[in-house]
Amino acid sequence: MVGLNKNIMRAILIASYVVLIGLIVSALSGIFSYLNTGADRSKMLHTEIQKIEQYLPKIVWEPLDNEGRIMDAQNLSALQNDYLDAWYVKQIAYKTNKIAGIKDYYTDSSRENLYSFIALNKTEKTTIEATTLSHNPTLEFYSEDGQLAVVTDRNVVEYKRVFKADALVLETTETSTYKIIFLLEDGFWRIRHMVKEDNAIYNPEQKIIATDSLNIKGINYYPQATPWNTFGDTFSTDTISKDFKIIKDAGLNSIRIFVQYEDFGKARVKPEMITKLRQTLDVADKHNLKVVITLFDFYGDYSLMNWTLDHRHAETIVNALKDHNALLAWDIKNEPNLDFDSRGQDIVIAWLDNMIDLVKSVDDKHPITIGWSNTQSATLLKEKVDFVSFHYYEDLDKLDEAIKTMKTEIKDKPLVLQEYGLSSYRGLWNPLGYTEEDQAEYHKKIQNILAVNKMQFMSWTLYDFKDIPTEVVGRLPWRKRAQQHFGFINQNGEPKPAFQYISKE
Repeated sequence: MVGLNKNIMRAILIASYVVLIGLIVSALSGIFSYLNTGADRSKMLHTEIQKIEQYLPKIVWEPLDNEGRIMDAQNLSALQNDYLDAWYVKQIAYKTNKIAGIKDYYTDSSRENLYSFIALNKTEKTTIEATTLSHNPTLEFYSEDGQLAVVTDRNVVEYKRVFKADALVLETTETSTYKIIFLLEDGFWRIRHMVKEDNAIYNPEQKIIATDSLNIKGINYYPQATPWNTFGDTFSTDTISKDFKIIKDAGLNSIRIFVQYEDFGKARVKPEMITKLRQTLDVADKHNLKVVITLFDFYGDYSLMNWTLDHRHAETIVNALKDHNALLAWDIKNEPNLDFDSRGQDIVIAWLDNMIDLVKSVDDKHPITIGWSNTQSATLLKEKVDFVSFHYYEDLDKLDEAIKTMKTEIKDKPLVLQEYGLSSYRGLWNPLGYTEEDQAEYHKKIQNILAVNKMQFMSWTLYDFKDIPTEVVGRLPWRKRAQQHFGFINQNGEPKPAFQYISKE
């Protein structure tokens, strides 16, 4: 019995020893494998960059006709990715005055200059916010061993803002030419040398688009069952066609629709959303209606590092629809002045200015506007837009004077009252609200004011809605109830008294 117990103990000790040795060997094997595996760039990059989501400037390579070895598409793509990541890392570093990530994209010698510049800026409390918007690189040389490349990047459009102790001291957009030498290290292209050879102030051509024939008599449109979600899962061309017939028969000639930034896929616009948008314009064309497309709805992040993503979003949509017969105009953003307090007026204006340039670079035939929320902001960027749009939900007795004031300040651009209306909600949450008869009188009066001032218009909106998304007006019931009753047609599909004043005619 004693001998049996000793054998059992001996077997347990041997088994334990074997397991322990196995664990040690497994751990050593894992360490050895890790040390001999190429670094994962997504983990190396301390700024947690995912370029496909963070940085997408337009880049157009010249045809490959370089000296040395021919570069295949895969290597060219790798070079481009690492090059753009290097730009992005540097911009993050200049903004934060931190050096994290630089060593991953710059060689030992080139990063020392960056470190010195960042240290100086940190000492002097200077920060730089910058982004490149477009690149036009040419591969000049690719070594036979595949370890060195020389690139000239011409007409790089770079926007920057320089701050001193948090105060903006410089804002500029430049075009520059860079000469870059790359070395392939650890499987990644790192910048060995980068020199700016020349630069100039960027002055894009101001393309003049005729607006004499606009004659906008329109309405802002959402389907009654899906307000603020025209292009969702229940999208129906039959529903839209019936509504567009009502609009056309009422004497109107145009509609304004909205493209939600996130719903459409952000920088990577979803093809199915483009299809639905095009189908909507097809239906409008069938009913002889023109369409104003408002971009970037429900978007409020104007930060510089997102500009290239915003560009790709707008570029995709504008490219897809710019030749459509029903397209009337592009509205860059709905009520962007409401973001002045939270985002800063300077950066919002800069974003709008830049986006106008982008859209006009893609479509030089259709006019551009901005949907300002009031008359006070209407003069902003008046020299950049082709017609001036404003919204008015204030005292009608002051509208005529407001229009005359705008006409003295905006003499060479058409004015469009792009949104106006009155809610006919009177109930528990607003017992002193307006009735449907009050709403009709409002529209009768405003049509007279528009006629006297020869104003173009787009009213808000065709239908009363049963449900209003919380994102639109918040959760407060009195705000939701009011927003539900701006329509010319009630929730049962019946015309309200105001319908007879939907148009001047």
